[in-house]
Amino acid sequence: MHRRLPLALLMLCAVCSVAPAQDGVREIDRIVAVVNNDVIVESELRERLRNVRAQLRESGTQAPPEAALTRQVLERLIVDKLQLQRADETGLRVEDEELNKAIESIAERNKLSVRQFRNVLERDNVDFAQFREQVRNEILLTRVRQRAVERRVSVSDREIDNFLATLKQQGSSVDEYRLAHILISLPEAASAEQIESARARAEAIAARVAGGEDFAQVAAEVSDGQQALEGGDLGWRKSAELPTIFADAVPSLQPGDVSPIIRSPSGFHLVKLIDLRGDSRYVVTQTNARHILVRPNDIVTDEEAQRRLEQLRTRIENGEKFDELARAHSDDTVSATRGGDLGWVNPGDTVPAFERVMQSLREGEISDPFRTQFGWHVVQVVARRDHDDTEQVRRTRAREQIRARKLDEEIQNWLRQLRDEAYVELRLEE
Repeated sequence: MHRRLPLALLMLCAVCSVAPAQDGVREIDRIVAVVNNDVIVESELRERLRNVRAQLRESGTQAPPEAALTRQVLERLIVDKLQLQRADETGLRVEDEELNKAIESIAERNKLSVRQFRNVLERDNVDFAQFREQVRNEILLTRVRQRAVERRVSVSDREIDNFLATLKQQGSSVDEYRLAHILISLPEAASAEQIESARARAEAIAARVAGGEDFAQVAAEVSDGQQALEGGDLGWRKSAELPTIFADAVPSLQPGDVSPIIRSPSGFHLVKLIDLRGDSRYVVTQTNARHILVRPNDIVTDEEAQRRLEQLRTRIENGEKFDELARAHSDDTVSATRGGDLGWVNPGDTVPAFERVMQSLREGEISDPFRTQFGWHVVQVVARRDHDDTEQVRRTRAREQIRARKLDEEIQNWLRQLRDEAYVELRLEE
């Protein structure tokens, strides 16, 4: 039976399939946009439109009018083209070995071998070589964005403290928000006339939504945001991942509510709260363990290291003290000064091979010698306890979330700047 590709994967194939020519004659592609020194041709636009329509059908979102949909799709193609040009200018490359691993990963997620995956693509009229290049481009797009903004983003302990303090003051038990977004964008250094025109558009759109029109459909038709063709859906965002300009408005919304118009340097925004999820506590089982490490070297062979630990383990079983032997013999100089004590260890704090052995022991039990990349170990579990790690988890997650929010904001600003500075000539009407 012919196995069909998942829709999400077909989206990736947007520019990979080629429509057959009628009567054996292939029309010369018409240029629909000039982007700096490159072009976008009609076949690219047509293929991307086909896949976007399928995506909208799958999500249950009614497609906007054809002219609006075409404008949205062409704009996305332009922004992608600009990013790929920047990747080329800065010498970014995706080597074949890395690309092969990415293809293998995609095939594995579809529970196929690469050969089977290739056969499925070809049955769906997707050229495998072109598919590989599209995957390469997707990797490049991610990489060029990261390189452009990553060094601009840092998160301080004070920011984490302030964020957590704000949540505490609000008494908020909400951990995640699912949002949708409509953006009416402004160019950099917008004139007063451009600002008033954008404001009027935003007010007209807000009136349409307030009058009962579907937010997702309106977003797909008019939004200048990168998620327009997904109905403006921003997905689930942690509290700290909320864009700064939304942070005041969103907590006061109930699911289904739409914010008032929000002004920012990038334009005018409408935000809809689709759903929210509550906070939770994080209790982990910690292990208090101690170990002795012997590292193989030019003098001590692997077999000798194992044999030494077997002898030390026998001495401990015969009554000698673990901590004294650790101080005298362990090559882990940090823990050796503490008698081999590693303190209270959370799941994931040690390398997997060490954790597997440690977790298999009862309290007081000593392991047989075992190897990790650091050398040979014996480990003893001293005690275990359930520990409320909520505060540390919250701080770690807050750091990640604040960073993700800052990265997203920087990427959007960078994309807007890239678009504003580019030479773009639209030829749709020709």
